[in-house]
Amino acid sequence: QVQLVESGGGLVQAGGSLRLSCTASGRTFSVYAMAWFRQAPGKEREFVAGITWRGGTTNYADSVKGRFTISRDIAKNTVYLQMNSLKPEDTAVYYCAARGSVGQYNYWGQGTQVTVSS
Repeated sequence: QVQLVESGGGLVQAGGSLRLSCTASGRTFSVYAMAWFRQAPGKEREFVAGITWRGGTTNYADSVKGRFTISRDIAKNTVYLQMNSLKPEDTAVYYCAARGSVGQYNYWGQGTQVTVSS
């Protein structure tokens, strides 16, 4: 099992920045990739950004490219999501997720609320 704990959410004005953190514990050696997803009220959960744990390869949803940056600190077992130029439509609960080398993301954090006011 892998446990994920997020932090860093909050309320920010449009154009502002926030940094989310997600720390993994447990069988972290089994983690191949980690990602951030988000779910806004009345909408389905969507992929935001992902990173491979060893190689650091990243990918992003088109809606956040150029504004969000995902990174990781292997020594701290932590992945970050730096969010800049935030928009009201970025308002959502943000979830950290992890997966092994095959299959879907099957480990999830509890989520952290991000609210962007206009």
